[in-house]
Amino acid sequence: MTSVATPENHTPMMQQYLRIKAQHPNELVFYRMGDFYELFYDDAKKAARLLDVTLTARGKSAGQPIPMAGVPYHAAEGYLAKLVKLGESVAICEQIGDPATSKGPVERQVVRIVTPGTISDEALLDERQDNLLVAVSCGKEQQFGIATLDIGSGRFLVLEVDGPDALLGELQRLNPAELLVAEDFPHMELLQQRRGVRHRQPWEFEADTARRQLVDQFGTKDLAAFGCDHLPLALTAAGCLLQYARETQRAALPHIRNLCHENRDDSVILDAATRRNLELSLNLNGNTENTLLSVMDTTATAMGSRLLNRWLNRPLRNLDTLQSRQQGVAALRVDYCYESLNEHLKQVGDMERILGRIALRSARPRDLTRLRQSLAALPEIQRILTRQEPAHLQQLSAQAAEFPELVTLLEQAIVDNPPVVIRDGGVIAEGYDSELDELRNLSSNAGQFLVDLEEREKQSTGIGTLKVGYNRVHGYYIEISRAQSEQAPAHYIRRQTLKNAERYITPELKAFEDKALSAKSRALTREKALYEDLIESLNDHLIPLQECAAAIAELDVLVCLAERADNLSLCTPTLEATPGIEVCGGRHPVVEQVLDTPFVANDLSLNEQRRMLVITGPNMGGKSTYMRQAALIVLLAHIGSCVPAQSATIGLVDRIFTRIGSSDDLAGGRSTFMVEMTETANILHNASESSLVLMDEIGRGTSTFDGLSLAWACALELAENVRAFTLFATHYFELTALPDKTAGVANVHLDATEYNDDIVFLHAIQEGPASQSYGIQVAKLAGIPATVIALARQELARLEAGAHPTVIPVAAKNTDQPLQQELFSDPIGAALRGALSAVDPDDLTPKQALEQLYALKLLCKDQ
Repeated sequence: MTSVATPENHTPMMQQYLRIKAQHPNELVFYRMGDFYELFYDDAKKAARLLDVTLTARGKSAGQPIPMAGVPYHAAEGYLAKLVKLGESVAICEQIGDPATSKGPVERQVVRIVTPGTISDEALLDERQDNLLVAVSCGKEQQFGIATLDIGSGRFLVLEVDGPDALLGELQRLNPAELLVAEDFPHMELLQQRRGVRHRQPWEFEADTARRQLVDQFGTKDLAAFGCDHLPLALTAAGCLLQYARETQRAALPHIRNLCHENRDDSVILDAATRRNLELSLNLNGNTENTLLSVMDTTATAMGSRLLNRWLNRPLRNLDTLQSRQQGVAALRVDYCYESLNEHLKQVGDMERILGRIALRSARPRDLTRLRQSLAALPEIQRILTRQEPAHLQQLSAQAAEFPELVTLLEQAIVDNPPVVIRDGGVIAEGYDSELDELRNLSSNAGQFLVDLEEREKQSTGIGTLKVGYNRVHGYYIEISRAQSEQAPAHYIRRQTLKNAERYITPELKAFEDKALSAKSRALTREKALYEDLIESLNDHLIPLQECAAAIAELDVLVCLAERADNLSLCTPTLEATPGIEVCGGRHPVVEQVLDTPFVANDLSLNEQRRMLVITGPNMGGKSTYMRQAALIVLLAHIGSCVPAQSATIGLVDRIFTRIGSSDDLAGGRSTFMVEMTETANILHNASESSLVLMDEIGRGTSTFDGLSLAWACALELAENVRAFTLFATHYFELTALPDKTAGVANVHLDATEYNDDIVFLHAIQEGPASQSYGIQVAKLAGIPATVIALARQELARLEAGAHPTVIPVAAKNTDQPLQQELFSDPIGAALRGALSAVDPDDLTPKQALEQLYALKLLCKDQ
């Protein structure tokens, strides 16, 4: 903070602010003053920059101008949303004292802290994206515990992983809005590019502290019932995470009632590179267009969309679960049952997050009307589901129980179209509470009461000039002229004497005055109390309501998958526990949606006798598309979805790996080739014979012979030792000799043909190796100048005729850089030096150098 004088030198108001700010040094403090949230000192300067609001000054305190910026109270949500998206946290400081009775500044305190990972307000969230708070703890030998909390739904998960790659893969999947780690976390380099990293005190990750936090939350003696006792690292992360959630919400968290263990062995593991390359929910540019999720997601509800996203990013290996989903999807396709269900599901709001806000006591009136509408849609959904036979749909039907009493309560309690907030009233329906109705009538019908009272008093007293009025100083009164004042009834009590009149009060008018003068504020107080009671009543049904929301979300996903199956011409794959992938007429689910021409479908066969396909063919011929579509078909099968193919039989896989595309990691100091080798190393270390591996153009980032050698060695390792199901695309035609040397390897190629010196891509997979790569034709399509293309054709003709290349190695033309420095600086070159030790490299002619390079090429083939 900007240097300020000691608190006692400030005004009482600023002393109060500085005490509160000292407790929240890392958050922007929104300090409530009247109709504004004000920020001071460095907070004001930062907010002015981030929010584009005016930086002013609030007079002086301790003799210095106070930098100040403010946002209107009623518009605070928009500013909070912007700050949260920028990764900032905000402490909301409200007035809790009574201005009428306060001596000095009204008492204030922080009522909640808004952080990127703990927000629950509808306006601050993307309704179709999970907003997760994640904590990570670290043990010995690079073991990590991970805890995940979605505070909007109360979903609380833990898992443990081994190694940095596994940690990065999980963080890629979870994509946390906020990530908690201890200040002494030993692997901060892994988190350098992650947003929202928050450092916490190491003691918050202490095991005993964590267990106390958790058993206190769940009201249990221990954690045995949750099956997490064997996950000490995950539990320490969970304890820190729960403490942080309590600290920010300043409220009970009754919707967090369970702790689930996410076992990695239950799912198909996808590392960070695989998620990125397959473009599941984000494309390579970081956007959502043309992703698998964008094609597959036609869900009717936001919570269904979020669940589908979770399914796609965590495919399952449980055959029973997948087959039950398949049966549900198949049943919903009969007679297009999904269409009528979809119409009713559109009436269901985001129950998951609404219930979260109800649990946090932050639900707004329109949350309750959306909940009412959602519950009112359940009977029709139930009516349709009761006709379905699959056990899974019957289970969802039972879980999505009806709540007629809550529908009635909400219909009686809340007006049809309530205001956004309860602050100004007008939320509770007329007839729900007699006391509130009376107060409202007093407030709105005071004028008529006075008219009626005046008429009655004139008749009862016989004084025609009597009138009833109101004075802000003296309140309500009955006025009689001085001449007629002697006729005033005995129960009239003199209130004020004027020159020409007397003013009186009666017990009836006094009672009305007591009610009327405070009716509006009392009505608002009563309405807020009724609203809070209503929230408490809904919390009494929180558990079954949460179960209902979960069932509706899953039903929504199954309805979506049924609709996609019909409208995208998908087939139901046969799932088997035995390894193997057989696809007839497979298609890429995303690419076929953006093509203007028909997609060319292709078969895929991988089995015990055919574990690796070496794929050759021209650039742009479709190799990457073919490989990616294989992975996406397998992935869709592992969420219980139909797949884009004529038919498919899929054996369960444990992991999907991809090494596709090229990019560098400048921030991490890694070249394109280093990234390629790092990803390849991960695959070779972690793939198994139950894995699906996609390898595209290994070895491109280094010299030809280095690259060829590495590609050959990696392919051999995968084929002979790892024995994973592998699609290995390459431009090194030397690798097409692998089937002759290694069992389980086959050649396939993408077909193309030439027409008038142009290339026509056929995109069809054929058995055997490609005959040529068509590189010059592709270069022509890319716009390489015609003169360059002509020179390339001439050189190609010379080479095909058996001539040596025109290009001469630099070292052969420069005696200051001996050829041995160029050719023999790597291990393979050193091996060649040993084989050719009788030759002095410094004396080689260019022709001899090229001949020995070719010898190296042959040597690499034989290794």
